[in-house]
Amino acid sequence: RDYSTIAQGSRIRSFPHVEGNYALHVYIPVVIPFNARKQLTLVMRRAASLVPDLYAVDADYALSELCKDEQKLEKVLLGREFHVSLGRTVGIQVHQIDSLVAMLRQKFQSQQRYWMEFNKWEHFVNDDSTRSFLSLEVTRTGLPEISKQIHMVDEVYRLHGLPEFYKNPRPHISLAWALGDVSSKLKQATKEIEKFENSIISSKNCNLRCNFSRIVCKVGKKVYDICKIGD
Repeated sequence: RDYSTIAQGSRIRSFPHVEGNYALHVYIPVVIPFNARKQLTLVMRRAASLVPDLYAVDADYALSELCKDEQKLEKVLLGREFHVSLGRTVGIQVHQIDSLVAMLRQKFQSQQRYWMEFNKWEHFVNDDSTRSFLSLEVTRTGLPEISKQIHMVDEVYRLHGLPEFYKNPRPHISLAWALGDVSSKLKQATKEIEKFENSIISSKNCNLRCNFSRIVCKVGKKVYDICKIGD
């Protein structure tokens, strides 16, 4: 892999590392449908020109570098799995893992398939202002269902003495990040992106839509399926 300009110091924990603790993350995996990727590639190219110091989420390659090759941009940036967080990423102890996973599985055993529509460009900053994110938010279709799932995760967290999610959840997938708090830059960029998107889309109903089909719980490097809806 020759994607240069790998971000330095990009992995910043939002909680202190404690010996014997594992990072816990509960989320809905999201894969961007093929038919939406071409358009999204154009939009991300525009984003890179507006905010030059953006990096691809999790891949940690500079967006400006990826923009030099459209196939690479589409594959590295958009061909991966994104996450809608259902709970805070927190540290848990090894003895809590089994009970937490079992309780989540029991809670989520009767989930139904539903549509999620990522219809609004937004920016977010992590709790300790070490990173800013350019994201697509769910504000309508899928919001009631995701909000309910967040409350269910909260109940399990509470029973394990873990901090609950933000009071007014705003479900989203993050596509790119920048170091530090650059919210003013990103706020301006999201306005420009929306204008640009409207200019390249012939139909207003061209929003990114995905089916909810599973919930995953990641503990350290291990991934547990919490629920999976068959096709």
